[in-house]
Amino acid sequence: MQPRNMSMSGVVDLAAVKAAQEAKAKAEQARAEAARQGGGAVSAVSPSSLVIDVDEAGFERDVLQRSTEVPVVIDFWAEWCEPCKQLSPLLERLTVEYNGRFVLAKIDVDANQMLMQQFGIQGIPAVFAVVAGQALPLFQGAAPEAQIRGTLDQLVQVAEERFGLTGLTVDPDGEQGAQGGQPVEAQVPAGPYDALLEAAVQALDAGDFGGAVQAYKNVLSDDPGNTEAKLGLAQAELLQRVQGADPQQVRKEAADNPGDVPAQIAAADLDLVGGHVEDAFGRLVDAVARTAGDDRDAARVRLLELFEVVGADDPRVAAARRALARALF
Repeated sequence: MQPRNMSMSGVVDLAAVKAAQEAKAKAEQARAEAARQGGGAVSAVSPSSLVIDVDEAGFERDVLQRSTEVPVVIDFWAEWCEPCKQLSPLLERLTVEYNGRFVLAKIDVDANQMLMQQFGIQGIPAVFAVVAGQALPLFQGAAPEAQIRGTLDQLVQVAEERFGLTGLTVDPDGEQGAQGGQPVEAQVPAGPYDALLEAAVQALDAGDFGGAVQAYKNVLSDDPGNTEAKLGLAQAELLQRVQGADPQQVRKEAADNPGDVPAQIAAADLDLVGGHVEDAFGRLVDAVARTAGDDRDAARVRLLELFEVVGADDPRVAAARRALARALF
């Protein structure tokens, strides 16, 4: 079974794939240029420089440009906001603890109303991230430290796997140098992989989902940050999961057992394959909201996998991320 709208030109938005590839390429180019200008080494930064105050005038330089080198977490706050007084110090402490895996940009919403409007902030504290120029909503309001750590871990993983951003080198003494005292060479992505990627597309079109999965994995084994391969793998694995499933039976089990998370996950897969993106996302967000423990984590993980299928730039993904954040926090 291979519904037409799940071909490479269907639900998976190739424009989103292209945008992610371009963002990754720009990030790699910026890092390579910085390495060349620094004589092949990457300068270390001091822990204090990991937390910065940002305003509208410096946003492009301090957030957008910097996000090509390292993920930038944005803390929207205000002096009068009581929850901000709890969250901001926690974020600052975690930023130092994560030792350069991301940078924290603090934005006072009272002094930067335009940025608040551009990000669609409805209330504070609100926390976003910018990775390779792409904005990602993380959560709104104060949250337990364990949940914040989980969100940051996920951000770091996405930044590294999708965009090759491994963070900054931190020198406790603030001296110049690379991690471990050795120069860090500019990373050049392996490749080319045109033939393997084309083979994967052909396998998808032929309904050979196992072959497509293996072709994408072959690319990722050498280039873990290859965006097209990661998105293609997510799509191929989805199609492989629903292959041979009885849609009527899957949907009946989900309708009869709303609390059965595996049933909801299976139905969400079918929703997405059928092009019902918002239904798939909504089903899993609801599952996250009404469950706990392993069931909640299973629904959350599958939702993140489906985000990969659709593409980070799709507005439905952005809306679902916000809904997921509300369900989690």
